[in-house]
Amino acid sequence: MDKLRVGLVGIGRGTAYGRVLMNHPRTEITALCDTNAEKLSENAAAFNLTDAQCFTDYETFLDSGLDLVVLGTPIPYHEAQVIAALDRNIHVLCEVTAANTIEGCRNIYNAVRRSKAKYMLAENCNYMHFVLEWKDYVDRDLLGHIHYAEAEYVHEIRQLVIDKDGNNLWRTQRAPLHYCSHSLGPLLLWLDDYIVRCTASGTGVHIVENVGPGAIDMQCGLFETSKGVTIRVLRSSVSPRKPAWCGYAMYGSKGYIETDNYTSDRARRYFEGVDEDVVNFTNYASDPDASEEMKAGGHGSCEYLLINAFLDSIFHDTKPPIDIVKALDMTIPGLVAHEAAMRGGVWLDCPLFYREV
Repeated sequence: MDKLRVGLVGIGRGTAYGRVLMNHPRTEITALCDTNAEKLSENAAAFNLTDAQCFTDYETFLDSGLDLVVLGTPIPYHEAQVIAALDRNIHVLCEVTAANTIEGCRNIYNAVRRSKAKYMLAENCNYMHFVLEWKDYVDRDLLGHIHYAEAEYVHEIRQLVIDKDGNNLWRTQRAPLHYCSHSLGPLLLWLDDYIVRCTASGTGVHIVENVGPGAIDMQCGLFETSKGVTIRVLRSSVSPRKPAWCGYAMYGSKGYIETDNYTSDRARRYFEGVDEDVVNFTNYASDPDASEEMKAGGHGSCEYLLINAFLDSIFHDTKPPIDIVKALDMTIPGLVAHEAAMRGGVWLDCPLFYREV
């Protein structure tokens, strides 16, 4: 097969990945799906699609002759949409997180196991330029034995929780720690590890109307990995902060590395035996040498690199870099941590059914 026939689901994130895929030598966009017919019509021309290649019904869309589906839909839809594609042996690239329940995660895992197609979670933070650079530091043992890591993602998006007309949107049911893959993804990549148990704090609602767990002011999760590393994650979708904050840090037996407290574009490090003092440097989220074509996905070169990695796994029949196991490593701890917070900060074990085979 020279080119994969790709279908995009969801005007917005789905079409963002489509802007990379439409010019890729190994893919062609052949279908577009969204529940909003007007948005479909407005976006069809950008992908050179006819009305017959645009669908409001997902099942009909899947049966249009596709090799790969890109899901950019709300998290509550992921379980059913991923399974429907995999059961047709259609490859799936799905936006984060994997699912919004443990049962949903288990059902997707079982679908991946029985399908001939491949599944990859589209965690673009794992492909930020500095994340890959930090991975090189870890692989070269410049930090030594890492014993602690942390991440903070405070992104005020109140209008996506409750819209300007006061309507409750789907994120009202997405607790802060449910959306943890932007934090846990890079940390677990660097550590080459997975989480076994966790606890959390944060149940108060003082900023927006108490419309569900998505309105919780902020949550702080504490996680323990299989190698005994302690991880802390801070998350909020409503707490006021300008600009939005996405930061990381790691502490090891030979030194530390961390993003600046005020912007993730700057970072500092100190590696014993390598640095005489603290080294301050620029933290590039996107490859500084990336072409405009590579930046078409909307987050610098992240989507371009992620898509290439998934396509390589399909064409060479290898394991996707963020396969179902790693996808659940990034998803399930957040679901469990929120439950721990709601129970008063108890410690809970993470169900590792996907690692017990």
